[in-house]
Amino acid sequence: MKPLFILLVTFIISIGIQKLILKNINYLLSARIAMCAMLLFTALGHFLFTEGMSKMIPNCIPLKPTLVLLTGVLEVVLAMGLLLPNYQKTAAWVLIFFLLLILPANIKASLENLNYQTGAYNGKGLFYLWFRIPLQFFFIAWVYFFTLKK
Repeated sequence: MKPLFILLVTFIISIGIQKLILKNINYLLSARIAMCAMLLFTALGHFLFTEGMSKMIPNCIPLKPTLVLLTGVLEVVLAMGLLLPNYQKTAAWVLIFFLLLILPANIKASLENLNYQTGAYNGKGLFYLWFRIPLQFFFIAWVYFFTLKK
């Protein structure tokens, strides 16, 4: 829920700033700025809650804390890439693939009632999936429509 809030509020603020300063609104730019802000926010979780997020990764995958940190770095790089014209399309495609790739980790966390922030198994559970899965596809559509489909 917090990433969606960050995305939408940043989008609205970016539109407002453009309207005040430039007297013209570039909705595509505002959308990419918003996704950038959201990615930076979610990347922060990778660094603050590494242990809990490691539990989201299937047990068969080694070096889970390292992988969590690397995906946090990837989110920062992709956020910057969305704002750099020469890298936007590549960043968008990688981000879409990444968002699809992490969906099973979110499903696993929900099935196990994992609270990724504390690492305890007292999370929101299956109820969370009813929101998280559509949200993941909303993020994918956002990236596609505001970065790739110009």
